[in-house]
Amino acid sequence: LQNAELGKRAPRWIRDNEVTMCMKCKEPFNALTRRRHHCRACGHVVCWKCSDYKAHLEYDGNKLNKVCKDCYHVIIGCTDSEEKKKKGILEIESAEVSGNSVICSFLQYMEKSKPWQKAWCVIPKQEALVLYMYGAPQDVKALATIPLLGYAVDDTPRSADLPHSFKLTQSKSVHSFAADNEELKQKWLKVIHLAVKGETPECENELQVN
Repeated sequence: LQNAELGKRAPRWIRDNEVTMCMKCKEPFNALTRRRHHCRACGHVVCWKCSDYKAHLEYDGNKLNKVCKDCYHVIIGCTDSEEKKKKGILEIESAEVSGNSVICSFLQYMEKSKPWQKAWCVIPKQEALVLYMYGAPQDVKALATIPLLGYAVDDTPRSADLPHSFKLTQSKSVHSFAADNEELKQKWLKVIHLAVKGETPECENELQVN
């Protein structure tokens, strides 16, 4: 929703399973201390600290509803200058980059000898040489970024690896990925093979993968 519509129209609720962290303060949710709450104005999933505000919402008969800090400031007409601070490199919202990406999908990811984990991976159009990794498609902060330029690509899985896997290596750093199927793996490799040489793909739209 645009700022002018906040509180006037019911928002689309982001589903709990689409995020792994509070969409405002970016603290990870866990079973004990950080329960998920929904802001009744923007529909974002936030932690209890960030939902500790109340505002009268027009679409709900002007009743007082729980809202997040940002919506509270907009609705009561006060701007928060801190929000204007420049975002760090990881603080690009996943939904923002996924919607304008060269390629994005879930991949399994493994670093060193840690267990495989599922990550939402995105190569944004405006930075087609960087791979962003998120915990979930609606997260507001990336878990990690990999600048692809100069990496070597190894696309022959060892017997111990997951099928449809590939590795990116550069001196001592090794990142292993695995796609759900061979077709998806080849789509990623097509983009990555270009990125490691500093080139960007021309046919971005063909590579939207959900």
